[in-house]
Amino acid sequence: MKKKIYQIKSVAQAHQMLNLPKPLHPLISILHHAELQLNTDFENETFTMDLYLIGLKDGELGSFLYGRNSYDYDCGTMLFISPNQVFSPQNLQISNDSKGWTILFHPDLIRKSKLGQTIGQYTYFSYESHEALHISESEKQFITQLAKTIEIEYSQNIDRHTQELIIINIESILKYCKRYYDRQFYTRTNLNKDFIIRFEQYLKDYFTSDQLTLKGIPTVQQCGAALAMSGHYLSDLLKSETGKSAKEYIDLKLVEKAKNRLLNTDYSISEIVYDLGFEYPNHFSKLFKSKTGLSPSEYRNLN
Repeated sequence: MKKKIYQIKSVAQAHQMLNLPKPLHPLISILHHAELQLNTDFENETFTMDLYLIGLKDGELGSFLYGRNSYDYDCGTMLFISPNQVFSPQNLQISNDSKGWTILFHPDLIRKSKLGQTIGQYTYFSYESHEALHISESEKQFITQLAKTIEIEYSQNIDRHTQELIIINIESILKYCKRYYDRQFYTRTNLNKDFIIRFEQYLKDYFTSDQLTLKGIPTVQQCGAALAMSGHYLSDLLKSETGKSAKEYIDLKLVEKAKNRLLNTDYSISEIVYDLGFEYPNHFSKLFKSKTGLSPSEYRNLN
């Protein structure tokens, strides 16, 4: 029997499911974990939301299934979930002195703003659960103050400035968390180098086998899965360490393999295109020229 997935469509519905009073603002709310009376009927159930979620886990125990892994609550982490992702709370325990909080907001809050157009650049909304952000005590306090400012804005009389100021503070939280993630990449550089070596080996094995012809060009998501991480996290890790994204790595590997085929075989360009996993020759030619400044035929004739 297929397991039921509960869909949370609004901030008001989230409040209702948590036995909270009606929200003060229809599109955003901040939940203080110490004040929550969790409904055990929903433990171990599966949920999806039409909302964004930004959470600071500080003082909670238990776990939170998200993607293929789970967050442990015995240390301070930050959680980011975008609409339509699936998650499941597991055996949660929240102490009365918990300092954790969760911001829930509907996409309509930011839809007409600049943030509505740029929120996709905060790729950590698509990270796997074990790629959580760990922040210091001072960073927790700073981010919490931004969350409190948002709460003050929607708790007082709402005027024509309210929404803009709320969005400014949401964007500030996201920008600072991007900085903290960059720092986390930097401080884990030795571990990251191991991932880079494994990624390069994965590409080497893939490109020296017949998988290109049989399965096509590997996607960033596929490469991430091979290393037990999300594609977004892999790409951001590589960008932080090497200046190149995962897509750039894959493209450069394709171009290098194409160069070898062009110089060391008599295969036609169409045959090489097929062997490299491209469906359309013009896509290959465009990529090759962007990396070398020459078309495939010009490169072959030049040498």
